[in-house]
Amino acid sequence: MPLSISYDISYGKLAIPVYRVYATPLSGVAAIPESAFSGRPNILFALEVDVEVFGDNFLPAYTRGDNSQVVATDSMKNFVLRETLAYQGATIEGLLAELGHKFLATYPQMHGLRLSGRELPFPAAQVPQAGGFGASDLLFRRSHDDYTTAQIDFVREGEQSRIAALRSGRVGMQLLKVTGSAFTSFVRDGYTTLPERRDRPLFIYADVSWSYTDPADAVASDHSRYIAAEQVADLMQVVFHEFVSESIQHLLHEIGIRLLERFPQMASVSFEAQNRTRDPMAESSTDPRIKVYSDPFSAYGLLRLTLTRGAS
Repeated sequence: MPLSISYDISYGKLAIPVYRVYATPLSGVAAIPESAFSGRPNILFALEVDVEVFGDNFLPAYTRGDNSQVVATDSMKNFVLRETLAYQGATIEGLLAELGHKFLATYPQMHGLRLSGRELPFPAAQVPQAGGFGASDLLFRRSHDDYTTAQIDFVREGEQSRIAALRSGRVGMQLLKVTGSAFTSFVRDGYTTLPERRDRPLFIYADVSWSYTDPADAVASDHSRYIAAEQVADLMQVVFHEFVSESIQHLLHEIGIRLLERFPQMASVSFEAQNRTRDPMAESSTDPRIKVYSDPFSAYGLLRLTLTRGAS
């Protein structure tokens, strides 16, 4: 009896490093109360790009070694690098959108496509200037802090292509609050050793991602409805600072509600957070605020939450 097999295939090029200098500045971003961010000069626009191609027409490359429908991944890399030179926009989402439509227009062998981008953060170095220090327009210092991400799926429709899904994000945030968080009234049984803590320092790792009701807002040249990841990060830390939470779940929900209120163009927001709170080791006998904490057991709690805007 012949073997019956179904296939789910894709291929592509990962982590293409792109360093574009003197890109179009990001401007016209709508202000929110929780952030001073209003734009960036984009003198250095650096990111990594992933390309993933979908379709069943290149299955023979797997089953028979027939590469006649295969676009070499080295060509994909060169395409990304050369076409980025022509990009006139100011955002990762805009670049991915332009690259995706151009890929599908150039290569009929590609039936579907996913492009992902990860910012390589290089904030401007602070250098001496008249009257003090200021941001350099020549020197940039590599940061390994949180960074912006985006992912766009494209589908072919005849001779045209369209965006089927778009998601933006901010990854790698680490926030520690020394007071103003609690964790009490949880289930207690014979396995429970964790004490209730009515006020504790809270240390979290957090990734956040969001979608738009209309993905066109993310890639438009008019940035008035663009959701800047820098603003999202600023809002998260402001809520973390202000809000006295009963748990990380409580905190994430509060942040999510605030984001949906601030950005009416945001359709949904998702969080993945880790509880990295340190364990208390010693306390001052004269001032209970003064304590020493250390790393906890290496396992950590994981929290996930998605908030989706309902139909109005």
